[in-house]
Amino acid sequence: MKFGVLTGGGDCPGLNPAIRAVVLRAARFGHETVGFLDGWKGLRDDQSRPLRPTDVTDLISKGGTILGSSRTNPFAKEEDAAQVLATIARHHLDALVAIGGDDTLSAARELYRRGGRVVGVPKTMDNDVSGTDWTFGFHSATAVAVDALERLRDTAGSHHRAIILEVMGRHAGWVALATGIAGGADVTLVPEEKYDEAAMLEHVRAAVSARGYALVVASEGIDLGARRGSTGAKDEFGHELLRERDVGAELARRIQEATGVETRSAQIGHIQRGGPPELFDRILATRLGACAVDLAIAGRFGEVAVLRGPVVLGIPLDEALGQPKTVTADWLDLLHTLEA
Repeated sequence: MKFGVLTGGGDCPGLNPAIRAVVLRAARFGHETVGFLDGWKGLRDDQSRPLRPTDVTDLISKGGTILGSSRTNPFAKEEDAAQVLATIARHHLDALVAIGGDDTLSAARELYRRGGRVVGVPKTMDNDVSGTDWTFGFHSATAVAVDALERLRDTAGSHHRAIILEVMGRHAGWVALATGIAGGADVTLVPEEKYDEAAMLEHVRAAVSARGYALVVASEGIDLGARRGSTGAKDEFGHELLRERDVGAELARRIQEATGVETRSAQIGHIQRGGPPELFDRILATRLGACAVDLAIAGRFGEVAVLRGPVVLGIPLDEALGQPKTVTADWLDLLHTLEA
């Protein structure tokens, strides 16, 4: 068989180990692999490179993706869709492994509906793909956010300030939740809960009164009732570019104005995406990449490799692309138990 592989959407730790697993698993059974550059853009524009085992051996510890990535929607126009199918035919691909989050997997589903032999590997640092317990990238990215919060604690305590750490998360607040719990934040704001400014300010005042500073973790996707700084710019999949909203800066302004406590904000942004994957993400990405090859060899196209408990298995793309996996009530209950 001849395999194709691509990585789409935002990068995160674990993409390179997943690519490595695809290539090595395919090679084990005598199959070859070609990598398409910059996600679906490379498949549309026929930009690729061969991937041999010697090309990927050292990727287990490397962040990012050697194939590059983009947020290209290959089915936004029919002429683009035709180019994708032509590239697949030109390379005589027997199977395509699409590694990415909801948007990448949605494109994979559309390709499958058009007769493409495709399997998926879920990736997102937001951990919001349905049907899988965890997505690789989440643990490594959240560890970076927790480290940032620990550092902010030192400076907040030294200057008796309130500090907001804004982290990534559009509709799902898993990164903020885990950062807030593991880093001991006084307030954690996630998109799954309605923003309660009075309660937030009460927690900040209590924390400052008790120990002289306060820490707030906020997901970039929360609705503050005001979208200051937003330009309304969107990507090819129609998602608002959340970096323009400046949620952290707006929260800092409101806190300082209401409490008189000197307040600062920090937006960790793309720092979360880079760096080597941690142990869990290295192993998970490896298992999912290998499983995707096994699914293709078995002819189980239109499926995505997922983690269920201790087991890696394949489920239909439709199931993985159900409602986004968001923070549940039991997690929110635990979060509020731990807040100041």
